[in-house]
Amino acid sequence: MSTQKIVIFFIAFSFSLHVFSQQSAIYTNHLATYQKALALYENQQYAAAQTLFSEIKKTAETDLLESDCAFYIANCAVRLNQQNADQLMEDFVNDYPTSTKRNTAYVDVAEYYFNNGKFAYAKKWYDKVDETSLARNEREKFNFNNGYVAFTTKNFKDAKKYLSRVENSQKYGFQAKYYIGFMAYESDDYNQANQYFDQVSDNEKYKEKLSYYQADLNFKLGKFEEAIALAKEQLPNSDRNEVSELNKIIGESYFNLEKYAEAIPYLSEYKGKQGKWSNTDYYQLGYAYYKQGNYDKAISEFNKIVNGKNAVAQNAYYHLGESYVHVNKKQEALNAFRNASQMDFDLKIQEDAWLNYAKISYEIGNPYQSVPQVLTSYLETYPNSAYKEDIETLLIDSYITSKNYQEALKLLKGKNSFENKVAYQKVAFYRGMELYNEGKYQEALSMFSNSLKEPRDSKFTTRATFWKAETNYNVSNYEEALIGFKQFLQQSHAAETIEYKNIYYNLAYTYFKQKNYLQAIQNFKQFIGNKQDDAIRLNDAYLRLGDAYFVSSQYAQAIDAYDEAIKINKIDADYAFFQQAISYGYEGKASKKISELETFLQKYPKSTFRDDAMFELGNSYVKANEDVKALKMYNRLQTDYQMSTFVPRAMLRQGLIHYNNSDNEQALNTFKAIAKDYPGTAEANQAVSTARLIYIDLGRVNDYATWVRTLDYVEVTDADLDHTTYESAEKKYIDNKTDDAIKQFNSYLSQFPKGLHALQAHFYLAKLYDKKGLKENAIPHYQYVADASPSEFTQESLFKVSQIYLENKQWMESIPVLKRLEQEASFPQNVVFAQSNLMKANYQLEAYSEAVAYAEKVLSQGVVDSKIKSDAHVIIARSAMKTNNEERAKTAYAEVEKTATGEAAAEALYYQAYFKNKAGAYEASNETVQRLAKDYSSYKYFSAKGLVLMAKNFYQLDDAFQATYILESVMENFKEFPEVVSQAQDTLSNIKTEQAKTNSSIVPDED
Repeated sequence: MSTQKIVIFFIAFSFSLHVFSQQSAIYTNHLATYQKALALYENQQYAAAQTLFSEIKKTAETDLLESDCAFYIANCAVRLNQQNADQLMEDFVNDYPTSTKRNTAYVDVAEYYFNNGKFAYAKKWYDKVDETSLARNEREKFNFNNGYVAFTTKNFKDAKKYLSRVENSQKYGFQAKYYIGFMAYESDDYNQANQYFDQVSDNEKYKEKLSYYQADLNFKLGKFEEAIALAKEQLPNSDRNEVSELNKIIGESYFNLEKYAEAIPYLSEYKGKQGKWSNTDYYQLGYAYYKQGNYDKAISEFNKIVNGKNAVAQNAYYHLGESYVHVNKKQEALNAFRNASQMDFDLKIQEDAWLNYAKISYEIGNPYQSVPQVLTSYLETYPNSAYKEDIETLLIDSYITSKNYQEALKLLKGKNSFENKVAYQKVAFYRGMELYNEGKYQEALSMFSNSLKEPRDSKFTTRATFWKAETNYNVSNYEEALIGFKQFLQQSHAAETIEYKNIYYNLAYTYFKQKNYLQAIQNFKQFIGNKQDDAIRLNDAYLRLGDAYFVSSQYAQAIDAYDEAIKINKIDADYAFFQQAISYGYEGKASKKISELETFLQKYPKSTFRDDAMFELGNSYVKANEDVKALKMYNRLQTDYQMSTFVPRAMLRQGLIHYNNSDNEQALNTFKAIAKDYPGTAEANQAVSTARLIYIDLGRVNDYATWVRTLDYVEVTDADLDHTTYESAEKKYIDNKTDDAIKQFNSYLSQFPKGLHALQAHFYLAKLYDKKGLKENAIPHYQYVADASPSEFTQESLFKVSQIYLENKQWMESIPVLKRLEQEASFPQNVVFAQSNLMKANYQLEAYSEAVAYAEKVLSQGVVDSKIKSDAHVIIARSAMKTNNEERAKTAYAEVEKTATGEAAAEALYYQAYFKNKAGAYEASNETVQRLAKDYSSYKYFSAKGLVLMAKNFYQLDDAFQATYILESVMENFKEFPEVVSQAQDTLSNIKTEQAKTNSSIVPDED
C-alpha cells in the first residue's frame, strides 16, 4: 500500500470514526434521557415524564424508541386525566400496530382505571386485551379485575364467568368466592350463596361482612335459629342501617318460629326501607301483638295496612276484625271482616270473615246494604255452611230489626216457607205503618191488606186490622173503617195491643163522621170512662162528645161535656166556651147565653171564634129587643173582622133591624151596601129581595128597577131560569153523579156567568174536578171563589188552591194564597196549614229568614201535630245550615230528633254526628253514625253522608284502615249521590297522600 493510499484510508477511517462517534454520542444521549423519562414515570411524575418522552419522540432515530415514547406519552395522559388521553392511546395502537407494548398498553390503562375505581373505563380497555398473550400471573389478575368490573356494573353473567376462573386462586380465590356468593345471594340462589360464603367465612377480612348476609341467608333458607344467632352476633358491630335490617331478620325469624313475645321488640326496632314500612311489616308486628292478646296494639298496627290487595292484607284484615271484636268495637270489626270477605286469596279466611260480617251486621246494622241482603248473600254463597240454620233465624228477625221494610219485601217476594210468611206479615205491617206516617194512605192500605193475607201471627193480624181501619178513616171510607174497628174489637188479642186504648175514640169519631151521634156519644163515653192518661186526646173526646150532644139537641149534656173540656184546657178551650154559650141559648137561657158570650169576648182576645161570638151576641141582643146593643156589636164585628164571612150577614141583620123599625132609608142604604160589596152571595141576593119589598112599600118601583139594573149579577127577567138551571145541576151533585154534575154546572155558568148562584156553581165544580183528580181544571174555579167576596166557601177554596200549588211544587204561586189563608182562616188547623207550608215554600225559594219566621209561628201555636213541629224544627235547622249559623242548627236538630220519624229522624241523627265531629268528639260521633246505620239504613243519602263523616272520625282516631276502607266503600256503593262520592274521593286522596309518607305499600292518588 502506498503512503498516499494509507493516508487516504486513515483520513477516511478517521472521518468514519468521527461520524460514528457523533452518532453514538447522540444515541447515548437519547438513551440517557429516555432512562430519565422512565425514572420519572416510575416515580409517578407523569407530567415531567410525558414532556421528556415527547422531546425524545421528536428526534427518535428508531421506530422502536418512537413507539415506546408514544406508548408512555399516552400512558401519562391517562394517569393525568388529560382529555385527549383515550385518543392518544388509540393513536398509539393505530400508529404502531407491531409494537410489543400494544397489549401491555391495554392492560396498563385498564388497571389504572380499575385502581382508581373507574370501572366503566376499565371495562372498555379490558375488552381490548388479548388474554392469550398474558402470562399466568397476569392472567389471574386480568380475570379477577375483569370479573370485579362486571360485578360492580351489575353484569353478573360476565362477573361469574371471570371470577369462576380464579375461585381456586391462592391470591384471588377468597375474594372471588365472596363475590360469587354475593351474586347468588342477590339472585335468590340462597343454597349456592351459603355454599360460597361458608368457604370464606373463616377469613378475617370477610368474616364480619358476611355475618349480615349469612344471617339473612339462613333466614331465607328457613334456618331461623341460625339466622337469629348470626344476626344477634353481628348487631354490636353494625352500622345504623344494618342494625335495622338485623332487627328485622331476628324479629321475623322469631315470628316464623311462633315466638311472638320474643319477636315484638325486634320487629318494633325495624326502621323500614328508606324510612317506610310495608303492609307486610305492619302485619307481622300486628299479628305478634294479636297472638299475645294485646288487641289494642294489634289494631294500631293492622289498621295502618291501607289499600292492601293480597293474601297478607286479607289475613291482616281478618285478624283486625277479631281484634276489634275483643275490644268491643263492632262497627270497626264490621268493616274489617267485610274487607277480608271480599278477597279470595285464602278461601277459609274468606268464609269465616263472611260469617262474622253477617253476624255483626245483624247485631249493629249495616250502612252499605240492608242486613237481610247481607244474610241472604251469605246463605247463597255458602249454602252448605254449618251455620246455615243460625243465619236463617237471624235473617227472619233482621227483616224487622233493620227497619228497611221496602228492601225486605223485595227479598221476601216468592219465598214460601212458614218462617218467611211470618216475616212477610210483619214486614208488610211495618211498611204500612211507615207509609201511613208519611201520609201515603192508599199505599198504606195496600200494605195492611197484604199483611192480613198472611195471618200467621195473631198479634200482627189484630194490629193490621186496626190500622187498615184507621187508614180507611183518613181517606173518608167511613163504612170500611167502621167494619175494621169492629173486627179489631172482636180479635182475641185486641186488649193486649197498644192500639186498644184508642179503639173507642176511633169508633166514636167514625160514627160522628157518619152522623150517627147516638153511637158516637156511647163510644166517646166509653173512651172517657177508661181513664185515659192522654190529656190532649181526652180533651178532644170531651169536645166531640159535646158536639154530638149539641147536634142531637141534648144541650144540657153538651154543656157538661164542654165544661170538662174547658177544665182540662189543653186544646180549643175557646171553642168549648163558645159552644157552651150557644147551648145555653138553645136551652132557652137567653140571658145566660148573652153573659157567657160577653165573658168569652173578654177571656179569649185572640180566639178565631171571636167573629162568630160577636155575630151570635148581636143576634141574641136582637132577640132580647136590645137593638142598640145589637147594632153596636154588628158594627164592632165589621170594624174588627172586615174579611169575616159574618160581615155581610151582620149587615143584613142591621138592615132588617132598620126595616123592622120602619127606618126604611137606613135599611135601603144597608141593603144596597151589601149588594154592592158582596155581589153574588146569598146575603146579596136576600138584600136585593128585601130592598125590593121596601121600594114596593114606598111605591118607588121605578127607583128599584133603576137601581137593580146597576147589579150585573141580577137579571130579573131570567131569575126563574137561573134558579131552575142551577138546581138541576145541584141535584146531580147531591146524587154523586159527578160527570153529569160537571156538565150541568158548566152549562149553568155558560148561560149565567154572573148568575145568582155563580159562586156556588164555581165552588162545586172545583170540588168535582178535584175529586176526579183534574187539579188543573179545579184551580180557576177555586180561584174564582177565593177572589170573590168572603163567603162560606172562601176558606176551603184558598186551602184547595194552595194545596194544588204545593203538590205541583209551584212555590211562588202558592205563597200569596197561603198568606191569605193564614189571615182569613177561622179554623186553627187551617192557620197552621198555611204557616207550615209558607215555611216550606220560602225554604224552597231560598228565602231562609222568611222560612224561619214562619217555622217560629208554627211552633208558637201551642198544641200542634208532632210531625208539623218536627218539620218546623227541620226548616229552622236547614236554614241555619244554609246561612252558616251552625249553633242554631245544632239546637234545632236536637229538637227534631225528639219527635221525628223516617227521613227527618235520619237527617237529625246525621247532624248530631256532624256536630260531634266538629267538637272533636270522634268516638261519640261514630256511635251516632252507627245508630243511623242500624235504625235508618233505608235512607241511603244520609247513610252515605254518615259514612264519610265516620271515615273522617276514624282518621282523627289514627285508624287509617277504617277511614280508607269506608271511603272506598262509599265510592263503590253510593254512586247515585255524586256530591257525596266526590267528597269521599277528595278525603281519600288526602289520607293516602299522608299515609304514603310512612307506608311504602301505598301509592298516592294522582291529581
